[in-house]
Amino acid sequence: MGDFGEDVAAAYLEEDAMTLLARNWRCREGELDLIALDGDAVVFVEVKTRRGQGFGAPAEAVTVAKARRLRRLAARWLSEQSWSAGEVRLDVIGVVVTDDTAYVEHYEGAV
Repeated sequence: MGDFGEDVAAAYLEEDAMTLLARNWRCREGELDLIALDGDAVVFVEVKTRRGQGFGAPAEAVTVAKARRLRRLAARWLSEQSWSAGEVRLDVIGVVVTDDTAYVEHYEGAV
């Protein structure tokens, strides 16, 4: 389910004219789902996928602790890549899967 949600989110970003730089970047502290370029902004994207909204919107699963970890991981990625970004943004994409459709909710700068 998570891989499907990431595929949907990646396609959504590319349709929105973003360039994917990395998927599932890992280090010992954790993982970044998607890293994209939106103009001169480097965008780190946390993807949350759910079947329906019985447990709330997918983006609600990003806790304060998770947000803190995402910021640390983004800083590490930028440092390791020696990237000098004009802007850095942390987004959340929620993918809600129903019987035959996947709905995307994109929260820019949510973290």
